[in-house]
Amino acid sequence: MAELPSAPLDAPPGADPHAHPNQFALLRQRRFAPFFWTQFAGAANDNLFKFAFTVMVTYQLSVSWLEPAMAGLVIGALFILPFLLFSATSGQLTDKYNKTSMIRFVKNLEIGIMALAAWGFSSANVPVLLGCTFLMGLHSTLFGPVKFAYLPQVLNERELTGGNGMVEMGTFVAILLGNVAGGLLVAIPDTGHRDVALACVVLALAGRLIAQFVPNIPATDPGLAINWNPVTETWRNLKLAHGNVVVFRSLLGISWMWFFGAVFLSQFPSFAKEVLHGNEQVASLLLVVFSIGIGVGSLLCEVLSRRHVEIGLVPLGAIGMTVFSVDLYFASRGLPPVASPYTLPAFVAQAAHWRVMADLALLSLFAGLYSVPMYALIQLRSPATHRARIIAANNILNALFMIASSLIAGTLLKSGFTVPQVFLFTGIANAVVAAYIFLLVPEYLLRFVAWVASRFVYRFKVRGDEHIPTQGAAVLVCNHVSFVDAVLLMAASPRPIRFLMDHRIFQIPVLGWLFRLAKAIPVAPRAEDPAAYEKAMQAAAQVLREGDLLGIFPEGGITRDGSIQPFKPGVTRIADTATAEGIALPVIPMALTHLWGSYFSRVEQGGAMVRPFRRGLFNRVGLNIGPAMSAQEAQPEPLREAVERLHALG
Repeated sequence: MAELPSAPLDAPPGADPHAHPNQFALLRQRRFAPFFWTQFAGAANDNLFKFAFTVMVTYQLSVSWLEPAMAGLVIGALFILPFLLFSATSGQLTDKYNKTSMIRFVKNLEIGIMALAAWGFSSANVPVLLGCTFLMGLHSTLFGPVKFAYLPQVLNERELTGGNGMVEMGTFVAILLGNVAGGLLVAIPDTGHRDVALACVVLALAGRLIAQFVPNIPATDPGLAINWNPVTETWRNLKLAHGNVVVFRSLLGISWMWFFGAVFLSQFPSFAKEVLHGNEQVASLLLVVFSIGIGVGSLLCEVLSRRHVEIGLVPLGAIGMTVFSVDLYFASRGLPPVASPYTLPAFVAQAAHWRVMADLALLSLFAGLYSVPMYALIQLRSPATHRARIIAANNILNALFMIASSLIAGTLLKSGFTVPQVFLFTGIANAVVAAYIFLLVPEYLLRFVAWVASRFVYRFKVRGDEHIPTQGAAVLVCNHVSFVDAVLLMAASPRPIRFLMDHRIFQIPVLGWLFRLAKAIPVAPRAEDPAAYEKAMQAAAQVLREGDLLGIFPEGGITRDGSIQPFKPGVTRIADTATAEGIALPVIPMALTHLWGSYFSRVEQGGAMVRPFRRGLFNRVGLNIGPAMSAQEAQPEPLREAVERLHALG
């Protein structure tokens, strides 16, 4: 197996950005593979245990104090309860202690729990198994922050989306396989309970064995003093997450996805029986389709993001979730009743049911596109010393949202809503919630616009994007060819960029609104408006003080002949100001290519946006990014020469 990478996310920049050709290659590397299979075994064990126990109590045992209809609800509630009680503590433990030690501790705990569960299954002891359900919830509570805090320490920014996609896919496949295995094993006559007990212990032992190969990952905050009060620490974690607006809104977005998913997953049995008129196999088929959809969507994230943390996929995911939820309502509301429930072959043979399955597959696929970039963004933007605690806050919110989904769905059903109507309500609510989040955090919409432009308007090829730093202040210097230059630079950058833009561009419909949404800084020539110029320089300096990216077009305007014009001295002033304030400021030269002659360039006798289809759609456009220059080197003429060399590469 390969050794640890030279440059995980938390390490200084400069590591190989092409450590693997795609996300599947991570499964051949020691930094990822043992961790992946450890979490896979744990997720499979959780669900094998829970589903087998649910089936046993519902169909096989007669327990006077636990009605079969309530069994699933009680088991689910006991499993979620530790997330509310202990997430805050688990986040602290993960930040304070070595993550590899935490993983092995959790797996040791799992072996003990499963040994107790094995006795519970063998003796059909329901109270013991209920206690084990709570303890397995504790196991998952402890492992959750470790899982998501581990990845940024071993993966760089280019690998983070793919790594999260693999984990998300693996989790849902493990859930599916665990449920299927639990249902099949517990149903075996005479030996079913013993077989489930054996399977749980074997999976726990396998997970612990694999965990032994997880490489050593140090603590991020070893000096942390543990606050054992879960109430005060939960509140502190939520306040900590709230300190970064983008991160906190992303936490809410992920929690909403869990709300959304819980509504569908909890209603599959009723949906299959009452609406689709199918048997238990049909309900299982719906779970299979949903899980495959999530897995495929999660894996697609790396391809669609060009191996960056691309939150432009989140609005796309939200749109798909709503569209196919609404279509699921229309696809399922008119299905005629049948004399006897459909078997699986009979169900699949009905053409109308294929639309239902397609809707389920696509809404879950888009849910994968929605969630994976959010997880990656939280990992990327959270401070390394507090990352696990922020993830723990997310787990608390997830649990609360899942509880809320049960209460709201139950209330709707009791009020006379049908299951398809509940799905319709959830789809419409998703549109409202997503719109609200995107308006609160415009970065999602901006990235979505940039993503669409770079894939459906142009064939956009970026070279050298590893030179854009993933952390800290930097100035991006680029030639100015068209009115959409800033949009294309946004699409190429893994981080948001604050642009200095000519004040006149804000008067253009749509583009003006877009740049105001992006918090672009209007700048006027010093000779034209000295006060506006000084205000823009001060705003630019503040961007760098805050450790963000600043994008400038030193030509001062869009080229009128396609050539690179002389650079103005504003970039020198910005660099000198940063140096005087002690900011180590890299200046990144960039060159847009093949954009001259497009609709948005001034190719029409110095005008722009005259002939909409002058070059048609999907024109090849490029962005070449060069190595960073120091602030001292960032003089107008050397910068212009660097940009020209990049432009000449084509």
